[in-house]
Amino acid sequence: MGTICSTTEPRVLPVGLEGMHQDERVSGGELYLFVKRVLDVVLALVLLAALLPLIAAIALLIKLTSRGPVLFSHLRAGRGGKPFRMFKFRSMRHGAENERPLVEHLNESDGPTFKIADDPRLTPIGKFLRRSSIDEIPQLLNVLRGEMSLVGPRPLWLPEAEKSVGAACLRTRVKPGLTCLWQISGRSELGYDEWVRLDLYYIRHRGTLLDLLIMLQTIPAVLTGRGAY
Repeated sequence: MGTICSTTEPRVLPVGLEGMHQDERVSGGELYLFVKRVLDVVLALVLLAALLPLIAAIALLIKLTSRGPVLFSHLRAGRGGKPFRMFKFRSMRHGAENERPLVEHLNESDGPTFKIADDPRLTPIGKFLRRSSIDEIPQLLNVLRGEMSLVGPRPLWLPEAEKSVGAACLRTRVKPGLTCLWQISGRSELGYDEWVRLDLYYIRHRGTLLDLLIMLQTIPAVLTGRGAY
């Protein structure tokens, strides 16, 4: 599979981000990237081991309450716009992706993303999985595979990467993450442009200390469930 973003198309950024050029270097040198990868692998292994009983329980509940596989994989834009399969616990009924045209009118996002607070396609435990962010746990496998990092801009939905050329290509200059600045700042309560601003701020200022702070603040964000759906 090829990349999503073209390097020849003009870049159009949200207001206030016009100074972020395509050829601007992202922050973080070789030492930072090495430390980041070591932390990703070690923490992902620790989390998977610690969460194993929860993973088994959720897998059983999904099988008992709805037809279909336990895991759902979805194509997302990775670093450089290269598509990869992102894993999640299945929170919707089997085949829900094919029903998207039927619920397009319910979309609550103000940008090229797709968000519905009370999606009618959710399974009996799907809403709980979304609110608690438990559905994201399988992305630790993506972290181990090197497709994602624990911290970074969230992987872009492919139609978002295609429609928001400038912002999408800038956000895919680094490896996508399991958590990010906008996820600890209100998630779906924020507008799309604010998501982009926070992602680009991270790209400009990322470092080990910022990554650790974001990871620590992810814990209360997940526990409160603010803006999660």
